[in-house]
Amino acid sequence: MPEKPQITRDDYPHFLELPTRWMDNDIYGHVNNALYYAFFDTAINDYLIAEGRLDIKNGPVIAYAVESQCQYLRPLAFPGVIDIGLRVGKLGNSSVRYELAVFKQDETSAAAAGYFVHVFVDRVTQRPVPMPATIRSTLERLKVSVPGRR
Repeated sequence: MPEKPQITRDDYPHFLELPTRWMDNDIYGHVNNALYYAFFDTAINDYLIAEGRLDIKNGPVIAYAVESQCQYLRPLAFPGVIDIGLRVGKLGNSSVRYELAVFKQDETSAAAAGYFVHVFVDRVTQRPVPMPATIRSTLERLKVSVPGRR
């Protein structure tokens, strides 16, 4: 089994704090693995709506999730508070690869890490389009350089 990566808070420029909920725990007493994708989606869209002015109800451009991945490093459970770290690994013309990590509050090492890819599409035609300038400039602020990546 490959060695677990050491991912820390210092690797992420933006965070969203979320409480865990009673219903997040599964029969094994920890946050169910499927919920990590919801944490990712919530952190991304919270940022896009608040900072990039993404209009999810009436905007001409919307973002579709086309790929995601998560590596689980240590369990989390209710009750507790988690922080979702967010950065941009790759920014294309109509797509973006977000890189995220989930941290137990006040801990420096991630409990999970992964990525999430959005493609921006025209709401009507459902075809890829360049992302809006307001969103692009907002995402530029989250772009980080990771050693060893092209």
